[in-house]
Amino acid sequence: MPAIPRSSVRCTDPHPRRYGVKRLRTIAGVARSSSHHRRRTAADRAARQAADARLDARIRAVHREPDGTRGVPRITAELREAGEHVNHKRIARVMPVRSRRDRRPAS
Repeated sequence: MPAIPRSSVRCTDPHPRRYGVKRLRTIAGVARSSSHHRRRTAADRAARQAADARLDARIRAVHREPDGTRGVPRITAELREAGEHVNHKRIARVMPVRSRRDRRPAS
């Protein structure tokens, strides 16, 4: 069975009372279990996004330091020295989101 795109699952959320959840799932081609799973895990997703935002703030702080630390391994080391439990894979996942927002247009 092919993976269901996340956008398809999300499209069933905004108008369930107006169009009916079953009809929206059928149109989007989303299994009932997928929409139930999304609703059940909404609080966990929100908590993870908040934690990622806090980590993003810490990454920014490390970038602003005078030594200009860049890159996942160095940022991981800096955060661990500061006493934070963080995995390099998580930093790598959060950093691209931050760097896309910070990019300046080419001159």
